[in-house]
Amino acid sequence: MVLMRFLLIIAAITDFYGGLYDSNAQPAHPGEVLREYLGDVTVTDAATRLGVGRVTLQRIVTGAAGISPDMAYRLGAAFGTSPELWAGMQLQYDLHQAGKVKRPKIEPIAA
Repeated sequence: MVLMRFLLIIAAITDFYGGLYDSNAQPAHPGEVLREYLGDVTVTDAATRLGVGRVTLQRIVTGAAGISPDMAYRLGAAFGTSPELWAGMQLQYDLHQAGKVKRPKIEPIAA
């Protein structure tokens, strides 16, 4: 379990800071990583420890909701990680999703 947690942290940090990363690969939703961190702890128990509602945490774990800055701080405190780890995973996921959206041609703005 400790090794898995370590590997997840290293992978997230490497991805966040532009390390060896395949930019075409779909990043995992932070809720998937959170599910691994929880191990055998129930969502209900984890939500109580984090001071949030069960439904709030369940929506993150299932990928239906993202990790807010406040939640990033809570998760960092609970798991001994940095809030930047969680916020960075969320940002990476959101940017990847946004990159899939078709956009019109954008005209450069000269200052």
